Amino acid sequence: MTIIIIDRAVGRWPIRVTALSLALACCPMLASAQTPQPPRAVQAPAKPKAAPQAAAQPAAAPAAVTQGTATQGSAPKVAGEDVVARVGNTNVSAEELRSYVAAFGPNERTALAQDPALFSQAVRMLLANRLVLQEISAKKWDQHPNVLAQLERVRENAMVELYLQTASAPPTNYPSDEDLQKVYDANRAALLMPRQFELAQIFVALPKDADKAAEDQAKKSVDDIQRKLKAPAADFAALANENNAKNSTGNGGELGWLLETQIRQEIRARVMELAKGAVTDPIRLDDGWHIIKLIDTKASYTRTLPEVRDQLVTQMRNERATALRRAYIAELLKEHPPVLNELALSNLLLEQTPAAR
Repeated sequence: MTIIIIDRAVGRWPIRVTALSLALACCPMLASAQTPQPPRAVQAPAKPKAAPQAAAQPAAAPAAVTQGTATQGSAPKVAGEDVVARVGNTNVSAEELRSYVAAFGPNERTALAQDPALFSQAVRMLLANRLVLQEISAKKWDQHPNVLAQLERVRENAMVELYLQTASAPPTNYPSDEDLQKVYDANRAALLMPRQFELAQIFVALPKDADKAAEDQAKKSVDDIQRKLKAPAADFAALANENNAKNSTGNGGELGWLLETQIRQEIRARVMELAKGAVTDPIRLDDGWHIIKLIDTKASYTRTLPEVRDQLVTQMRNERATALRRAYIAELLKEHPPVLNELALSNLLLEQTPAAR
């Protein structure tokens, strides 16, 4: 039986499972701030992680990644491939770039495919590495004896890792639909999506160390906003844009959809009392004044198997690969038991202690 331990204190579910650890994202990235940070009313989201651990196809490399001014005519060729980048005296072909991207994990490839700026940054890192390799070659640094010894150790470790990945790879048909259903049913409680609230906010910043004059000015602004909001046909979005522009925000003050666990406790209590379209009275917190409008709500529900299937397959395969790796190594050690010279090892350990030097 799989046992779930759930922690919902910060709007996520870090789940520890005895037989299988589910790393399933329960919602899209949402804006939040547990530690007050204007003008948000909720906890700031982590960059993703993770984003979600959904299985992803490799990102397709752009047709061209250029540095500098584009030239007319067809692109130069390298071994039959289009040149997509150049640094120093080295060209980078489309095929090389595809291989470079393919070496990233599924989550990283998904992020690269969705963010051209991030993809460009990754290509720049590849080019920087090529420049360093040119320096290494020019200085023959890789021929130093100590460097050669370290490279050999790195090579051995890389070969062992790649071999173990192959030896411990789960069957291609794992997990089966039946396996998936069993794990989903056992962990259904962990897939509960809390209530969600679509909010907008007008924020009047007030630093903790503000003097009385600043406090009076902020309170005056809040009173003026509240008076305008109570007027017939008041436009919350326009007032939010007008006021929040001072705090580098806009978009009608919209915060998007937030899990109830992501909303600061002081604000959440007020939001729970609102009807759709209603607005709170000004809420004084340690970062300033918050006026919240409830746009819409979503009831809590349990995510369905189709929604979490990709993440679940990825996690189950990772867990199976780890178990197969441990079993493979244990079997090797059983067939070829190590023999240790304990005295020699003790002497060697003593040589490494500070007192022995």
